[in-house]
Amino acid sequence: MIASSLCSNILLGFPIKLIDSRHSNSTQIPCGSVQRTNSKLRLRFMSGAVASDSLSGGDTLDSSPSPSSVAVVVEEKETKSGTGKSVKPVYAPTPANRYLRTPHSGYHFDGTTRKFFEGWYFKVSIPECRQSFCFMYSVESPGFRKKLTALEVAQYGPRFTGVGAQILGADDKYICQFSEETQNFWGNRHELMLGNAFVAGKGSKHPNNEVPPETARWEYSTRPVYGWGDVASKQKATAGWLAAFPVFEPHWQICMAGGLSTGWIEWDGKRYEFENAPSYSEKNWGGAFPRKWFWVQCNVFEGANGDIALTAAGGLRQLPGLTETFETAALIGIHYDGTFYEFVPWNGVVSWEMAPWGYWQMFADNGKHVVELEATTNDPGTTLRAPTSEAGLAPACKDTCFGELRLQLWERRYDGSRGKIVLDVTSNMAAVEIGGGPWFNTWKGRTSAPELINRALSVPVDVEGIFNLVPFFKPPGL
Repeated sequence: MIASSLCSNILLGFPIKLIDSRHSNSTQIPCGSVQRTNSKLRLRFMSGAVASDSLSGGDTLDSSPSPSSVAVVVEEKETKSGTGKSVKPVYAPTPANRYLRTPHSGYHFDGTTRKFFEGWYFKVSIPECRQSFCFMYSVESPGFRKKLTALEVAQYGPRFTGVGAQILGADDKYICQFSEETQNFWGNRHELMLGNAFVAGKGSKHPNNEVPPETARWEYSTRPVYGWGDVASKQKATAGWLAAFPVFEPHWQICMAGGLSTGWIEWDGKRYEFENAPSYSEKNWGGAFPRKWFWVQCNVFEGANGDIALTAAGGLRQLPGLTETFETAALIGIHYDGTFYEFVPWNGVVSWEMAPWGYWQMFADNGKHVVELEATTNDPGTTLRAPTSEAGLAPACKDTCFGELRLQLWERRYDGSRGKIVLDVTSNMAAVEIGGGPWFNTWKGRTSAPELINRALSVPVDVEGIFNLVPFFKPPGL
């Protein structure tokens, strides 16, 4: 069992500001045995865990104690309701040889001063109250400990440094913390472990490895159900084996297409307790995010039994070279009943129609199966930040976790027509995103990668197995 929470693999301490993007007067539905009274969101720093002092208005941070490890503590008054017992996560250190481990689980920074970012995304969905929590962490230009001086800019060119932590929480509310310093960030070279101390006490050291949680205000453990591939097979690199090399950036890896999380999250005056809540995680790394992109992800469905996981995305990214040449890349990945249904440019065709906001439609055919998905939303969405080459971590995309989705999957007949239906499911908890730009009108397209690249990616190369024979040359992150 691996823990995919802030208080286990990801250890952060930061003051945060709550930004209510919508539903400012809405009444939240409790999901568990603890109901909160209306009270001020409070955090403070303390030994072994972190908190801060008051986040409303212009309150300041009180950080006198010295934490040795950093997590987040939110203090509020609480009243018990119901008879349910408290839910506690079961934590165990992350095993390196877990059978659902995907390639590229580690931190890809190679120690150079090139333009580089890496970002991690973890999502927990609670169907009982139709709420989701998305935890996002990023580091930019870790080759520089602090913001570049004028001399460094002249020597290396413009770089944006920093570490960011973002959370898209219940009712699509949003919090964010950012520091231009990267010196307190750490990541494990080959495993999914990372952390950062935004504010550390005098004389204290930031953690440099995974530690078990002690006190926190969101705490949950996750049992993986799907990686990226058939459950009984070796897990795949999402972008193919060429992702092991620093070309065709940014790269993308789904670390856990589906999992089940148990624990609790306290957010905006409420405590959410959950057992076996559908969960998901992914990551990106490279020079910067694509020029423009779209994304749909869902683990909560109606209409079929068993665990179902959908990830679908596409974007316009720059190819390496002296000229500005771009390619459109897209994929759809479905996990259902232990089987992975993969639709990528090197095994078929993927097409899409995307509005600037509110409508996502995709179709794909891989020669064996045909898939179609359609997502819509009337929600205004919440602006999130992403690493950009022009401005660093900046507002660059819009998300909501209240998308209405229909997913259909068929077996493909020999003549190309649709045969037996495998899945026909719906959801009202899809996470949907539109990013980059410009988005002047609807974007209709289909995958258009160079044929040579498609042929190369279709060759089943086990890059990780090759490097395991010569671990000294194994690149970071793999």
